[in-house]
Amino acid sequence: MLPHYFGGSLGDVIPSAVAALGTPGWSNVLGLPQAESYVVFLVDGLGWNLLRSRAEFAPYLSSLADGTEPLTCGVPSTTATSLTSLGTGLPPGAHGVVGFTSRIPGTNELLNALEWDRDDVDPHVWQPHETAFERAATAGVSTTSVSKRRFEGSGLSIASQRGATFIGADTIGERISAAVRAAAETTSLTYVYEGELDSTGHHSGTRSWAWEHQLSAADAFAAQLREALPRQTALVVVADHGMVDASPDLKLDVDQHPHLLQGVHLFGGEARFRHLYCDEGAVERVAFEWREQMGENAWVVTRDQAIDEGWFGSVDSHVRARLGDVMVASRGSGAVVATEQRPEEAALIGLHGSLTCDEMLVPLLVDSGD
Repeated sequence: MLPHYFGGSLGDVIPSAVAALGTPGWSNVLGLPQAESYVVFLVDGLGWNLLRSRAEFAPYLSSLADGTEPLTCGVPSTTATSLTSLGTGLPPGAHGVVGFTSRIPGTNELLNALEWDRDDVDPHVWQPHETAFERAATAGVSTTSVSKRRFEGSGLSIASQRGATFIGADTIGERISAAVRAAAETTSLTYVYEGELDSTGHHSGTRSWAWEHQLSAADAFAAQLREALPRQTALVVVADHGMVDASPDLKLDVDQHPHLLQGVHLFGGEARFRHLYCDEGAVERVAFEWREQMGENAWVVTRDQAIDEGWFGSVDSHVRARLGDVMVASRGSGAVVATEQRPEEAALIGLHGSLTCDEMLVPLLVDSGD
């Protein structure tokens, strides 16, 4: 499925919340209720379909989901891209964080946007637009980001959340306390991040006992947060993407199919969404080889095709070269891995990044405290 940019996507959440605070000049396209303050709680990896199919493990969140419609995240459906869309209010083609890994233009090297593993890539340059937090602060809204201490000052935090006051809080109790303090200020917007569900899904899969218990823990976190917040504060719970458990027999290992990398000088993206950067003149041949190999197990498109179909929204000129010349987006429970080059990624069970409903649909859950 394609994302609903500017009409029901993750990037609409913070602008709508700022508008619901009564801030002039902002559009509440999601129809969020008016409130004196807002807390946006993001549970990494809590896809809409996962939540609806495992309702018994998340009674509080499921009660909020009844009668609501999900949002879409952007493409690719991955954390670095989604957090930047949430924080800027922009689609990936504008903010430029176009995947877990993507090419640094003018080089033959990749930037890992989640870890921001290149000190020579300035996040202010890579993502040059004002964030929604910066714009809201200019409009008189007090903005705060509450997350684990290790994320303070990271490249991704700067790209996606600059303008918000960062509060480092490692435990659930610390994060709830920090959010309550921030939300006590009238006309405030507080963002809270929780990442354990995604991590558990990657390593144990979404059908595991561990994942189900982690979902229950996330549900309890949300319920405790709501209970602790002032009644005049509205709580919004969202996610950055869903997740698919990859089938071992549908994981294509490029290290066992070297012909697929002929004409490819850089292998980027992630297992469910590959950016292939091709030698000059090799794009059509590479696309053909991958289509022949993947068949119905993936969408294989060229850069121009993906842009024309609206995968990334309107694409800024400086962002084009970050996108693969050919992109491979997995369907069903398949994935594209490299067991020799990237064994840790190849071993993961729960994956995301592609355009399936299981990955693209995310909840929009609102508890206004009434």
